[in-house]
Amino acid sequence: MRKLLVAVAAIIVLGTGCKKSGECSEDNTVAPQSEGDAIAAYLQTNGITATKFKTNLYYQIVTPGSGGSPNPCSTVQVAYRGTLTNGNKFDESTNLTFSLQRLIKGWIQGIPLIQKGGAIRLFVPPSLGYGSADVKDGGVVIIPGNSILIFDITLINFQ
Repeated sequence: MRKLLVAVAAIIVLGTGCKKSGECSEDNTVAPQSEGDAIAAYLQTNGITATKFKTNLYYQIVTPGSGGSPNPCSTVQVAYRGTLTNGNKFDESTNLTFSLQRLIKGWIQGIPLIQKGGAIRLFVPPSLGYGSADVKDGGVVIIPGNSILIFDITLINFQ
């Protein structure tokens, strides 16, 4: 499991590419409407109520938190669990720290919606996640290409 965690963490960090030092801004990438429609259909089929963000990311604020929200330049300390729509867990951690600007676009857009101590569930369309490429661990596909990703995230702290 440790090997899987390290592999997925590396993919998250490298997933959106590196930016030059000091260069970060709000990510306004919009997923195609078809991906937003696929999430809406999943939510409706499963009786889930979620809010649609302007980029076709869907979210549920579980706990809003307090004490301010991170921005794209922040370093975030989180606990999270990532699953596919079939319920298969592909990653989780109880305490990891990342530069927000280096994470997948769904996290860059979603995490600032909560404050320190808050919790959010993100329904990430493929274009704001890992896209069409399979994510593998030791040759085994752990996230098929074009997957909707579901993340339960608690924002422990940020700087």
